[in-house]
Amino acid sequence: MEWKDVGIANLPGVISILAGLLMWITSLPKLRTKNFELFFYTHQLYIIFVVFLALHVGDFVFTITVGGIFIFMLDRFLRFIQSRTTVDVISAKALPCGTVELVLSKPKSLRYNALSFIFLQVRELSLLEWHPFSVSSSPLEGEDRLAILIKVLGKWTERLRGKILNDKAKQISSEKHSPVMTVSVEGPYGHESPYHLMYENLILVAGGIGISPFLAILSDVLHRIRDGKACLPKKILVVWAIKTSDELSLLSTLNVDSICPFFADKLNIDISIYVTRQSQPPSEGEIQGSKVTSICPLSKGSNMSVLVGTGDNVWSGLYVIFSTLGLVILVGLMDFFYINPFHIIKWWYKGLLFLLCMVASVVLFGGLVVALWSLWEQYISSKRTSDHNNDIENVDQESPKHSFAQKDLNSNALATSTTIEYGLRPNFEEILGSVSENWGKVDIGVLICGPSTLQSSVAKAISGRAQPRGWKLGTRSPELTITSQQWEDVIWTIAIVASRHAEASQSWSNFPC
Repeated sequence: MEWKDVGIANLPGVISILAGLLMWITSLPKLRTKNFELFFYTHQLYIIFVVFLALHVGDFVFTITVGGIFIFMLDRFLRFIQSRTTVDVISAKALPCGTVELVLSKPKSLRYNALSFIFLQVRELSLLEWHPFSVSSSPLEGEDRLAILIKVLGKWTERLRGKILNDKAKQISSEKHSPVMTVSVEGPYGHESPYHLMYENLILVAGGIGISPFLAILSDVLHRIRDGKACLPKKILVVWAIKTSDELSLLSTLNVDSICPFFADKLNIDISIYVTRQSQPPSEGEIQGSKVTSICPLSKGSNMSVLVGTGDNVWSGLYVIFSTLGLVILVGLMDFFYINPFHIIKWWYKGLLFLLCMVASVVLFGGLVVALWSLWEQYISSKRTSDHNNDIENVDQESPKHSFAQKDLNSNALATSTTIEYGLRPNFEEILGSVSENWGKVDIGVLICGPSTLQSSVAKAISGRAQPRGWKLGTRSPELTITSQQWEDVIWTIAIVASRHAEASQSWSNFPC
């Protein structure tokens, strides 16, 4: 257990590996699920792990790992800056099915796609816990808002729903009560490519709250049709399996009439819903007893930060370049003015100095770029707001081209194309066979979001009669797994979409340290 001045220092290495082992043990699924707080607190030992690794091997050997650690520092610093900003909650709803919908304020310059997700912190519930949730709204659905759906499955989500219900009760009893919900956000994260726009024919298979990202997809497609933007999908089949009819209220978050009531001419949407644990529809009394509780928390005029996620590639590139140049400059200055003149030979000390240079380069040089980036985004945001206000004042609104009779006819298009089966589970072999027969010889994109049993059922239904064609898009990641197979001259591209709908201790393993 020597701590050598020259050569490998053993004691720091032991401390580093013990910290790493503790992080690994608490990352095991069973332990992480049962005691999420232990998992979270233990993972802060990554600082001990990295520091004592540098002390263990010295500066020269430490440079072997510097690439990955430096990238982590860059990302962690950006996320730290973004997470310091509080975000306005435009509305918070407690749906009858035990799901919460939060609509968050965002700047107009924030870019993301319909398959993105965010990390959320509610400070009234916990100052430390961050949980990932899929975005349920389209990036085209209002320039100033972003929505997520949260399934109540654990203690954190139960407290969130309880807060909404309690704030609503206080608001009813006292007119002076203004609900307060202090929220911070990291993200949005996700794929840059909108995979749902690559196919003319889409099948969206969801289980329960797994419908959340598909609501964003439907909203995105409808907005593109309304705005006349490029939109490849022409036929969409949604297969949704739920336990009880209470979950049907999730569809109310997609307001087709307000988005594009005349979509039927350009897009064919069919929705097949399977209520597996009810043999018949609910009675009128049960429907009337199911109410949506909604509050509008006090606004502070704050939006999400655009520093993380699918942000500006130019500023992100400048941030990385300046931080890297800063590291080179600081290491060079340290060697020239300190290490060489004072004949510093201790390996562990030089390793520590090198690590300090890495931190300083990110904070000083990268921080300068981040500050300029923030100022630039504030300028762009204020300019867009001013231009938008001028457009409202100077441009007359055009009268609608469709009559109210047409609107009433088309507004029922989604309802008439929706079928609900009670007491049944979806038979995917029958469903996919019918699709193949009705749609003809076309490429079909199949996106699945739900439990592993649902994913395997769909994959089995396709692969049972299909001939593999290999990886079509060459993409395989935790967020989206894509493969392509051919069945009776129909190419089926299967995508497994990772659903993030409950607190991280139950639904996701990659928690940000």
